[in-house]
Amino acid sequence: MTQTKATIREVALRAGVSVTTVSHALNNAPGKRVSPATRQRIRDAATELGYRPNRVAQSLRTQRTHTIGFLSDNIATTPYAGRMILGAQEAAAEAGSLLVLLSSGGDPDLEDLELAALNDRQVDGILYASMFHRIVEPPARLSPDHAVLLDARTANGGQFSSVVPDEIGGARAAVEELLANGHRRIAFINNFEDYPAPHGRLAGYRQALEVYGVPVDPSLIVTASVQSARDGFDLTMPLLSRDDRPTGLFCFNDQVAMGAYQAAREVGLSIPEDLSIVGFDDQELIAANLRPGLTTMQLPHYEMGRWAVRRLLEHRATNDTEVTNALLPCPLVRRASVTSPPRR
Repeated sequence: MTQTKATIREVALRAGVSVTTVSHALNNAPGKRVSPATRQRIRDAATELGYRPNRVAQSLRTQRTHTIGFLSDNIATTPYAGRMILGAQEAAAEAGSLLVLLSSGGDPDLEDLELAALNDRQVDGILYASMFHRIVEPPARLSPDHAVLLDARTANGGQFSSVVPDEIGGARAAVEELLANGHRRIAFINNFEDYPAPHGRLAGYRQALEVYGVPVDPSLIVTASVQSARDGFDLTMPLLSRDDRPTGLFCFNDQVAMGAYQAAREVGLSIPEDLSIVGFDDQELIAANLRPGLTTMQLPHYEMGRWAVRRLLEHRATNDTEVTNALLPCPLVRRASVTSPPRR
């Protein structure tokens, strides 16, 4: 037997509302007020009847496809940035849209082809995402009123709305956690590369020391290529061999912190009794599984993904061309790697 597809009129009858109200509720129509109780009643009725909106008909009528392109360089292969995709996906689903994920792998020719494909399919908008916070020059095919930059921004604010983490504020909070626990000799292992995170985290480190009246000791700032835990180990060892070794250590990322743990054990120091450590990123496979657990700063990947979708849909719904550059806070995740410094 063939089951007849439920209609929007049947949903309206079941929910006791008008067809127009059903349409507004199920399509999250901007500017249309439907009470939460009525909206839930309509959704329940639609679920019970197995009603599914005809997206093709909707697209012809509203000139919307209810799809959002998510174009990234290497996010799809970066485990800890997966929450960025999740945040965007959930925000899109709440708005009745489908997220289409494409990854260029950093290949500009492939990126151009993917952008062309998204534009040909008339997606409602594009999230142009980076695997790490960086300054970008948006490609020519990307329209400012049709796109939001995610974990990326232009050099001068530009014509594109964007969302990035607050690197300075995050680093300041990390170092203040050590300062609040009594540490005054705090080392910082930073990345040498020229992009926003190293510059912002160094600025935050300096700001925190200044607030507490602690002079900056340049010899405690180690700047080098930090790509792995091995780099963290190699860069921490000279710091711990000093007669005036630091009691606190702020690491550019959690991989560096993992190497610092290994270095501390190598020279017979205990964490946090002899050395307190704070990382950055809150990489789940590292921070929560180190012993003791690593206190670190969480990059707001999930929140950035949600913000970007919502801003994109606002652009579309209201024809708002105002550029908004959001800076989202990096929360402190306390575990067990920080305590008061040892008495000497």
